[in-house]
Parts: sequence; structure tokens; C-alpha cells
Amino acid sequence: MKENSFVSADDIRSAFSAAMSVMYREEVPAYGTLMELVAKVNDDTLAADPLLKERLDATDSLDRISEERHGAIRLGTPAELAMMRRVFAVMGMYPVGYYDLSTASVPVHSTAFRPVGEAALKRNPFRVFTSLLRLDLIADKALRAEAEVILAARQIFTAGAVELTEKAERDGGLDKANAERFVSEVLETFRWHDKANVSADMYKRLHDAHRLIADVVSFKGPHINHLTPRTLDIDKVQALMPEYAIAPKAVVEGPPTRKCPILLRQTSFKALEEPVSFRDADGTWKAGSHTARFGEIEQRGIALTPKGRALYDELLDASRKIVRPAADGSNAREYEAALATAFEPFPDTWAGIREAGLGYFSYSLTEKGRKAGISPVSDIEALIAAGLVQFDAIVYEDFLPVSAAGIFQSNLGDGAQQDFVASPNQKRFESDLGATVLNEFGHYAGIEQASIESCIRALTGAIAAE
Repeated sequence: MKENSFVSADDIRSAFSAAMSVMYREEVPAYGTLMELVAKVNDDTLAADPLLKERLDATDSLDRISEERHGAIRLGTPAELAMMRRVFAVMGMYPVGYYDLSTASVPVHSTAFRPVGEAALKRNPFRVFTSLLRLDLIADKALRAEAEVILAARQIFTAGAVELTEKAERDGGLDKANAERFVSEVLETFRWHDKANVSADMYKRLHDAHRLIADVVSFKGPHINHLTPRTLDIDKVQALMPEYAIAPKAVVEGPPTRKCPILLRQTSFKALEEPVSFRDADGTWKAGSHTARFGEIEQRGIALTPKGRALYDELLDASRKIVRPAADGSNAREYEAALATAFEPFPDTWAGIREAGLGYFSYSLTEKGRKAGISPVSDIEALIAAGLVQFDAIVYEDFLPVSAAGIFQSNLGDGAQQDFVASPNQKRFESDLGATVLNEFGHYAGIEQASIESCIRALTGAIAAE
């Protein structure tokens, strides 16, 4: 089969993202309400800020906003993680970053599967934050062994999904009919199942160890536990959620409100209590409930350099030494005030962030630069000063472990936090994954450097000389 008869990975990813959104809207109607709210806030924000709209349009970022979302799943075994990596690769999604959530008392470590090229991100930036359960963090050895047996007995992928993944790997892609079938088969892995794999007694034991452990071990597959749209004004969404009969979590996770957004801010509504059935030893089904799936919204800012990220971590830590946000929201105002104060040392202009070397930027020619003749100047700072080159923030495409843990904990209940000893193990995670994860800093630095070189080539006539 000729390669040009294959459906592109970008198109498969876009089809899968759309199918996932339809499925989740059917399973969790509040997600549809959330999408309506986010669409309204984004429209209002763009109407009120023509410059923002102009820059998003100029950088080909405007169209992706309405389609942009990320999902999250929790896997139980290394084999599931390795197969999931192969499935996502068919969609042009690759593991970026390593996240150790044990530092925040959540017994998982994670990566984010996402597209990595600029063109692929603009086509559809769908991401799935994928966590692997750390059974080694369960103190009860007997429970740990029982959980391993339960997880080993399940198969979260359909035979069709495995077959088509192998076919794509063998042939180098999928044709239209097989790509459509692939999307349908893989979607089954993420579907909600209201019948548990365990008895009510086992569920309680797992739940008592940690609610997230019960969520991973007790079911047929890793149901998508949230699907997150991107907003341009998360504070407005947070304020309007009650008007849409949605109760938001007490505080927005991440950095404070800023004129120049950095990294990632997230909020959510409380996880749903959903009816499930447990099969007892005698084969009868027993009615119960499970709480796991919720709605989340995100606002993305600039990707930070290692220097910027170190400053962010330092300031976040400083704010939490003053006030640590309570799960029940009782000190939300005090925490938000402490956060805003703590972040005052972080520059809040794009020029200030760039000059301090705190963030990554994409460089492009201004209108003056496009009209300019050949210049002997090859220094990017001189070209900016001359008005020939401009810069735009590179969007942070990844996640924050403290924020992710904060979202998890807020949806596990006020008394759900259990302590685990921090134990990052990227080497073990990558061994289970069957691949190394991409370093996000190197990735952003490469995008920035490529944009600088493109400007210099255009203005110095290097393209013509080659």
C-alpha cells in the first residue's frame, strides 16, 4: 500500500479527540454545560481584547482554542502503559515529561502523551495525562498482592485495537476504513463501566488504602476521568460556574491571576457520585457507588525556562508556607492573597519575562521586517530593537504535578489525603513505558531557537545564499 493512501496521524488524533468529546458529553452531561460556558467566556474575552485576538490569529493559535482539550486516565500495570504508548503513537502522540505525584500524597507517577511538532500542535493539540498506579506505595502487602492479581486478569484493550495498532506499526499507517475502526475500537478503552471487577468488600479495602487505588483497580478499564477545555479567562469561568449550576472547587490551581499568564491554571467541579454494582463471591450483584469523574477547565500561559520554573516553584512554595489551601475551601481568600503577594517578584510583562530569561518565545518578522531589504545584522536583540522582529509567548503544552495533585485531592473528598513517602522513579517508569520521555525544556528551547534562526536567515539573505 502506498504511503499517501494512509490517514495522517494528525487526522486520526483529531477524529479520536472529537469522538471522545461526544462520548464524554453523553456520559457526563455537565461536561456539555461546561463546554458552553467556556465557549461564551472565550468569545467575550476575544471581543474585549482585539490585540489578543490579533496575536492568536497571527500565530495560527486562534482556531485551535475551541478544539483544544486534554483528558486523563490512570493505568494499573506496566503492560497497560507500554501498550497505551503504542496506541497513542498511531495518533501522533508521544510521552513528554515525567511527573511524580507521590510528593503530593497521590500514589502514581505519570507522563503526558501529546503531539510535539508545531504543525501537529496547531492541527489538534489533544493531550492525555496518563498515570501509572504505584502499587509499591501500598503499605499493606497482602492488599498489594491481591490488587496485582486483579489487575493482571483484566484486558483494557479490545482485540481490534491491538490488531490495528500492530497493523499501523507494521505497515506504517492506516487507510481510511481502518483508521475509523481504530478510533472506534480504542474509544472502548476509555468508556465508563458501571459494573466493578471486585466485590464490595474488596472495593472498601482498596478505597480505605486510597480512593485513587480503588478507582484504578476496581474496574474493567481506565475510564476517562475528565476532559478539559481551554479557556482564555479562568477567573471568569470560575465566577460563572455557579450560574450554570456547577459548583467549582474552592481555588484555582497554579499561579495567580496575571496580565501575562504563565504555565497552567486549572479548576474543576466536584467528582460525580455514580451508581455502580459489585459482584460478591456468590455471583450476585450488590448496588453501590463510586466517585471519580469530574469536569476540569484550564488556562494556558507561557512555557517557562529552567530558570523561570525554578522561580515559579520557589514562589509557590513560599506562598504555601504562609497559607496552604484547605480541601474544603475554608481559607480560599487567604490563600489567593498569599499567592498573589508571593508572586510579585515574577515579572508581569512579556518584555520583562524575556529579558530575565524566564520564558520561551517564538520570534517572527514584523511587517517592517517583511518589507526590509537584506540586512548585515544577525543579532536577534538588534533586530528586535530595530523593529524588524517581534516575539510571542510559546504556549506551555504540559502539566504541573502540584496542580494535578490538587485537582485529584479536591475530587477525592475532604478527608481523603493519605501520606506517601516521595519516591520519584523516572528510570522505572521509562522501563515500564518502553521508551524515554521527551524533556520539555529541550523541546521548547528547540522551538525558540528554530524561530530565531528563521528570522535571521530571512533578514540576512542566508536563504538566498544557500
